[in-house]
This record gives sequence, structure tokens and C-alpha cells, in this order.
Amino acid sequence: MPSAPKYRSARTKAAIEKPVRVERGSGNVFADLGIPNTALALVKAELVQRIRDLIAERKLTQTQEARLLGLDQPKVSALVRGRVQGYSIDRLLRFLNALGQRVEIAVRPDGKGSKTGAVVVT
Repeated sequence: MPSAPKYRSARTKAAIEKPVRVERGSGNVFADLGIPNTALALVKAELVQRIRDLIAERKLTQTQEARLLGLDQPKVSALVRGRVQGYSIDRLLRFLNALGQRVEIAVRPDGKGSKTGAVVVT
């Protein structure tokens, strides 16, 4: 029995061998994608990642987490998949509180001489 061809067609082989162009990112994927309000999008993404990690640690069902957060299960599902439209930072912070987290906000000079400042979630 003959073995399967290595490539299905010359076109596929050419696509595989074509060099890939790589660009260095800015450090903010939202800015790289041209999404407006990049700092806000990045902060929301960081907060949602924390929420997702806490949900995973607790090993509760999305229905149980929904009750805890005051949402319905489909909204919890969407939230843990990164769908943050309609959620303010304030609401995401309240979700973290409901998950037993203390949230601290510190405002201080940038220290780098930047006039634009920065928002950092740690």
C-alpha cells in the first residue's frame, strides 16, 4: 500500500514553505489591533483574567458562579471567554469582591517623565 503524499498539492507545499512575516508588538495587543481605548481594554482584560482564574480555582459550576456574581450562566460563560462589552471596570471590580478579593487602587506619579501616564493592573 503506497504511503500518502507528503503534500496534498503544490499550492499547499508552497504555502507551507512561504516565509512568515513577524512584527514586534507594542506590548498592548489592543493597540496593535487598532482597537480604541486601548488602556481601558487592557485593564478589563486583566481583570477578567483574574476573575477567570478565581472561578477555575474554586472548581464551581458556571451556574454556581452566576449566583455568586448576580448574573445568569450564559453571561458568566461569555465573561470567562473574554466578552466584556457592557461591563464597566466598576462592575468587574465588584465581581472580584464577590469572589473574596480585596481590590486596591493606587495613584502615583509615573516616574518616567511621561506626560500620558499609565494604567497597570498587578
